[in-house]
Amino acid sequence: MTLLVLVFLGLAALLGGVLVLQPGGRSRAPARTARGRRAWAGAAGLLGLLAVAAVLAWSAGPAEAAVVAAGTVLAVLAAGLGGGPVAAAVLTAADPTRAAAAGGVGDPEVLRGGAWIGVLERVAVAGTLLAGWPEGLPVVLAVKGLGRFAELKASAAAERFIIGTLTSVLWSVACAGVAVLLRG
Repeated sequence: MTLLVLVFLGLAALLGGVLVLQPGGRSRAPARTARGRRAWAGAAGLLGLLAVAAVLAWSAGPAEAAVVAAGTVLAVLAAGLGGGPVAAAVLTAADPTRAAAAGGVGDPEVLRGGAWIGVLERVAVAGTLLAGWPEGLPVVLAVKGLGRFAELKASAAAERFIIGTLTSVLWSVACAGVAVLLRG
């Protein structure tokens, strides 16, 4: 059963990578468009894969060291790659009427570079938790906040920052939690 956990974590990382790399994969289009529906379908698929991995890890009990190590690597990959599509779907839901409007929450020009920063943030969050250093979590978030401080004066930017950050952190914690469940 622990091997199935690895399969589902690997599928979550793979699906996250595919969703990020496809054209428009990081779009914050309104939910009523085809692209918005695709974003929600991808996020739902990622959440489903992670949920199945968590249930399997929880019911399997402690795994062997090699499985735990592989699960840790796959959990960090799933955190880094899968969180972007999930955050995009949540941002779409947060502001479906203005998502594509200039300066709105979904405007890609608001907080440029956020997708790459998000990947690094999610990897750092999962890494600090799995390394047994939860004190690293506020360090990661403080560095991110200080780096964006000047841009957060605009309300759309601040809203997008908060929603995206919380979604990313929750996704990373969930991915790390699957690896912790494998440890037993």
